[in-house]
Amino acid sequence: MKRLPALAVLALLALAVVVIAPLSGLLRGGGPAGSSGQSRAIGLASPSGTIGSGGATDAPPGAASIAPTTEPTTAPPTPGPLVDVPIVPVTQFRTTRTATDRDEVTAVLAGRSGRFDAVELVEVEADAILAALGVDRPADPDRLVLVADAATLTRDLAGHRKRLGLLRAEAVTPAVRALAWDEAALFGVDRVRKIEDWALTARLPQAAAGQAFDAAATWTLFAGGDIMLDRGVAETLKIKGKGADFPFDGGRAEITGRTCCSSFGWKIPATRRTGGAGAVRTLIERADIAIANFENPAPNAFRYHTKGTVFSADPKLIKGLANVGIDWVGIANNHIRDAGGLGILQTIRNLDRYGIASSGAGKDLAAARQPAILEAGGVKVAMLAYDTIARSYTAGPDRIGSARMTAKVVRADVKRARAAGADVVIVFPHWGTEYDPTPFTAQRRLAQAAIDAGADMIIGNHAHWASALEVYDGKPIWYALGNLVFDQTWSEPTMEGITLELTFRGAELVQARMRPHIILDKAQPNFLDPAGSGRVVMRQVFDASGGLLPW
Repeated sequence: MKRLPALAVLALLALAVVVIAPLSGLLRGGGPAGSSGQSRAIGLASPSGTIGSGGATDAPPGAASIAPTTEPTTAPPTPGPLVDVPIVPVTQFRTTRTATDRDEVTAVLAGRSGRFDAVELVEVEADAILAALGVDRPADPDRLVLVADAATLTRDLAGHRKRLGLLRAEAVTPAVRALAWDEAALFGVDRVRKIEDWALTARLPQAAAGQAFDAAATWTLFAGGDIMLDRGVAETLKIKGKGADFPFDGGRAEITGRTCCSSFGWKIPATRRTGGAGAVRTLIERADIAIANFENPAPNAFRYHTKGTVFSADPKLIKGLANVGIDWVGIANNHIRDAGGLGILQTIRNLDRYGIASSGAGKDLAAARQPAILEAGGVKVAMLAYDTIARSYTAGPDRIGSARMTAKVVRADVKRARAAGADVVIVFPHWGTEYDPTPFTAQRRLAQAAIDAGADMIIGNHAHWASALEVYDGKPIWYALGNLVFDQTWSEPTMEGITLELTFRGAELVQARMRPHIILDKAQPNFLDPAGSGRVVMRQVFDASGGLLPW
């Protein structure tokens, strides 16, 4: 990750002559509307259960007839030279599966798979893909579903958890889950960096100019929720001596039971670590850009709080964020002025001292609304952070404080970010209702206004619970990721959260993976198996997303 010098950003803002053309794919609303290809191989498998409302539906409530708004934007290849095209196994977005192989594809076609009922392919590509796999068409035609195009295949998978699709790499979108092949991945932080290292290819017509998949053009973004380094977290790191790096040394864990009850009346999960120490650190370190919410000031004259909801963190603990590779934090929230206006300015300087960019608060309103511009894979990413909770902390023309989010403000700020050269604009709001995963009407309207203003995605926080995901105009809105490093051990929802592993191809989002975790020792997230202990928090997200997510 490269952070642009502040003077360079200001210079670009002053010039204000470049307006970036609309992005493609998810970031610009998907492909052609009304694609009309139909399923052909007939004998369609019945939809089966997946993580979602009640854990037993494939599509969100009320969305049975809704086609995914994100469709492959690649046009069907025109007849031309045959080349080795990378092929990717894909499934429904909500699946907990992460990998497959030739043996499983063979088993599906033979009717011997316990996971999948059928393989789905684009009809004109079917024979070449089957030949690449070294398998014949199945004797039972119900085991092979043929469709007109990639968009139809993508829509079909949204309603059929037990189908395994195979797509050209350039046709993969966030509406499906791309799986690893023989343990090698084409997306995510562990992806192969050269297409020559991808084992599954088929002889197909080459893609149109500029559309062929290039592994070297992909980059990744990690996003985490709320980080607070005072109170119980400081107790763990400083008084108990775990150190500033401890929060990000977590691996995997599982929930072994639940006990009753906390002082707030919640059942508390009993947990155990199951290995993989450092897995969280590895994910963050390997991402090209890593971002999170910084839920406290870190002033020079900090005060350790043993209780209450006024926070201030020891600036030395920022080193843990820097060591793991956090590149940017949002500081627009309802705690950033807990140490006063001077505390905000000192927090910005202390973050900067450790090489961590920030936005969302500053010496005045103009500074608070200034975007931070990061760079990865030759793509400039603008981060705009806002708060809607603490009105008394809002910056003014001559007052230190945070940026307040309104539709008018976001519209102006997105325009300025584009003029500064941003290819991707991410809005990072602090909003919503604490301890409620479902967005309210005015919150949704504000989110949609930000997308209408030209933002490419929204990643929110404040609820302290992992909350709904919405797709609006083809662009994702995560209303809250929940806690990442926090001491709220009095309930299961506040101990759990999700992180995002987003893969971009240039300026286009092509994959989005949500990983559930649980916080142990009041400070350390550890990954949960989404098919096991992580089902609770994932179901919470998908239940809250009812009617908002066509995948």
